[in-house]
Amino acid sequence: MSTHIKDNAYFAKTVLMPGDPLRAKYIAENFLTDYKEVTSVRGIYGYTGKTKEGKEISVMASGMGIPSIGIYSYELYTCYGVENIIRIGTCGSYQEECRVGDVILATSASSNSNYASQFDLKGGVISPCSDFSLLLKAYNHAKEMNIPVHVGPIFSSDIFYDADKDYYKKFQALGVLGVEMESYGLFLNAMRLHKKALCILTVSDTFVGKEKDLTQEERQTKLNEMFKLALSMAD
Repeated sequence: MSTHIKDNAYFAKTVLMPGDPLRAKYIAENFLTDYKEVTSVRGIYGYTGKTKEGKEISVMASGMGIPSIGIYSYELYTCYGVENIIRIGTCGSYQEECRVGDVILATSASSNSNYASQFDLKGGVISPCSDFSLLLKAYNHAKEMNIPVHVGPIFSSDIFYDADKDYYKKFQALGVLGVEMESYGLFLNAMRLHKKALCILTVSDTFVGKEKDLTQEERQTKLNEMFKLALSMAD
């Protein structure tokens, strides 16, 4: 089975993936019923339960960065029968209209990561995409739930503390909505394995405005609109 997930863990067809293990725990405790902890290997918590509507769903942390989500998403897809992975995380905004607290649905992810080098694209550059059926479903659910969303491309960075403080401006000028650190790897794994993936983000800070960043506590507890939207994706 898996090297990094408990061998006999049971997962639903759809898995929500926050980066933080405590965020996964928070979602299970506050939004799921009849849930069970199914894995805690390396402190990465995973739970399977039901939404309040009685639909089965799982939530498991991905850790930080493309290598980490690359490992966990690959093992979920190949070892546990998972079909859909929905990353739920935070991001920094590159556009003034994407304000702190807003929700973004990512259509695609560009990156400075070397993750795609394994495919030997002979100098080609690939920006993998969300699955359209999941993206459309999330967009329609957001409208039904009166959750305003921004829809567009994001950037997955391998660098958090960038030596070039103006690097973001290159992507801002191209209309990229914001930056996070995982979706590129998730999207590539989904494409490679012919599975489905989506990324739903809440803006936690901004490169272009004067709004205050979400605090550590707020990053744990004030992302509920995003969580509710993601949970509505359970079949």
